[in-house]
Amino acid sequence: MKLVASEIIIETTDLVKVYKQGKVRAVDGLNWTLRRGEIYALIGANGTGKTTVIKMITGVLAPTGGTISVFGLAVPKYRYVVAQHIGVSPQEYSIYPDLTVEENIRFFAQIYRLEKGIYTAKMDELIHVMRLEEKRKTLGVNLSGGMKRRVSIACALIHSPELIIFDEATVGVDPVLRAYFWSYFKELRDQGTTIILTSHVMDEAEKADRIGLMRAGRLIAEGTPEELKSTNGVSSIEEIFVKLSEGVDDRE
Repeated sequence: MKLVASEIIIETTDLVKVYKQGKVRAVDGLNWTLRRGEIYALIGANGTGKTTVIKMITGVLAPTGGTISVFGLAVPKYRYVVAQHIGVSPQEYSIYPDLTVEENIRFFAQIYRLEKGIYTAKMDELIHVMRLEEKRKTLGVNLSGGMKRRVSIACALIHSPELIIFDEATVGVDPVLRAYFWSYFKELRDQGTTIILTSHVMDEAEKADRIGLMRAGRLIAEGTPEELKSTNGVSSIEEIFVKLSEGVDDRE
């Protein structure tokens, strides 16, 4: 199925996900729109529903209520079509310890049924961009945490997806490498790729085009970093989160 070009990449309406027989509302009536060619930071403390939202977008979890549209297609109904155009670097490292860096990336290329002539050139490019040249023959088990993160990102990008999701991609990464990642994210954005980055590190949001602040499964604020700081009369995203979280009950 061919995707229809649209400025709206994701749209959710009254999205709900309930766990534990209704006792936990991980996502509570989310109405959210993601536009093409932007970096969107979904920010919130651990347990606020960010990863659950990502899993519903990708079709891994079915919503309890509400609707999700990705590339104009209903999810989870068309999740297999949508998945071909999404790259995901999950919170957990998505690499195989008994495969080398090169073999891990090649494995993901083959999952997406890329022709060898296409993925070989792309793999060489990503290994260079992720600064993995000296590690391409190294087994995953022997890589540092930062190296594993780079390989995971390369695997997510091998099929040149239109939408990339980085779920806590920079957590545990040193400041120098984090700055490098953000530089690369913005290069991808400038090439027309849409990016979602979830994080509980508030200063990450300062680098995004738009921010969504989540608390207790709800979107409690949204806008550009400057809009949110100006509207709330504060100097940091963390201050906004603390201010707006007052009186909001945790549900997890």
